Amino acid sequence: MNSQHFIELDETYSAHNYHPLDVVIERAEGVWVYDVSGNKYLDCLSAYSAVNQGHSHPVIREAAIAQMHKVTLTSRAFRNDQMGPFLKELCEYTGYEMALPMNSGAEAVETAVKAARKWGYEVKGVADNQAEIIVCNGNFHGRTITIIGFSSEEAYKKNFGPFTPGFILIPYGDAAALEAAITPNTVAFLVEPIQGEGGVIAPPDGYLQEAASLCARHNVLLMADEIQTGLGRTGKLFASEHEGVRPDVVIVGKALSGGFYPVSAVLTDKEVLGLFQPGDHGSTFGGNPLGAAIGRAALKVIQDEDLISRSRELGAYFKGRLERIESDYIKEIRGKGLFIGVELKVPARRFAEALRDRGILVKETHETVLRFAPPLIITKEEIDWAAEHVEAVLMMD
Repeated sequence: MNSQHFIELDETYSAHNYHPLDVVIERAEGVWVYDVSGNKYLDCLSAYSAVNQGHSHPVIREAAIAQMHKVTLTSRAFRNDQMGPFLKELCEYTGYEMALPMNSGAEAVETAVKAARKWGYEVKGVADNQAEIIVCNGNFHGRTITIIGFSSEEAYKKNFGPFTPGFILIPYGDAAALEAAITPNTVAFLVEPIQGEGGVIAPPDGYLQEAASLCARHNVLLMADEIQTGLGRTGKLFASEHEGVRPDVVIVGKALSGGFYPVSAVLTDKEVLGLFQPGDHGSTFGGNPLGAAIGRAALKVIQDEDLISRSRELGAYFKGRLERIESDYIKEIRGKGLFIGVELKVPARRFAEALRDRGILVKETHETVLRFAPPLIITKEEIDWAAEHVEAVLMMD
């Protein structure tokens, strides 16, 4: 069957909550995906950084298959032989004392919010139901009611209220605004070290260091959402490391499973997660043996294949190639590692469609930004090939 058949099925039976490019992917391997007609495309989105290790990585695939032959789900009513080793390896790799496993990134953000509030009441001593969490304009932390309630994007909130109180919005990258917003009721500052959905926006140099200092001075938890930026995407294990910052809480997901299965986690020390007691939080699928086995393999690939260094080196190379393009459409090129945003002076959709027709898959974000985030296993030769097509598209009338 051709692509149009599947597009019509989607349009008929799926809620129209996305505006995807009209390409119907049937299979994928490494940095390449193939549509139902056999056409080949270079994936420069990586499922929003979920497949940092590349599509269908054989090590992760074999771990998944092996675990499927054993047991996939026990629920947390019982223990399994994969979750403990997975969390041990995750904590040792990232330098945190404890982790709480979940499934989607939004679930992990919700978990972090609950943890911060619990810490605020039981450790900091905030009065009941008065806890405040500071967030930033342009943030994207997920799609649940609580999370969209503290978004600054009105389109995300229209006709979905009322929303959860207790969140304070401030400008992104403005340390003075952060300090002014902190009150005795502030329990946490939730921030993306680089805003992904916001358009690959990095704060001014030194901002995260200053934010960490302010949080420490006022006894506020610094919580970094590294769901997109973590696990090597920006050329460091976590984007916060570019400024030498160790957040009190780190939220991870996406590449934690290499794209095979929804796996996320909240990382912090015992002072925070040690407060949870039976019944405080839970998830039927969180920490399940299949997800844990996949997570272990996904972490192993990042380390064994030195994907963080590859992202740092190839990201600088890709960004340099893009910066050589002399197009009147380009307003700015920014990013770290293989997390690059090309902001245009005009809507980006038609350029994404033109690149698709040339065999490159990217997606516009915030209307005018093309985000380039290929799997971290991409080669220089593949970058050169892609850059030539990007240049040709951005030079067209």
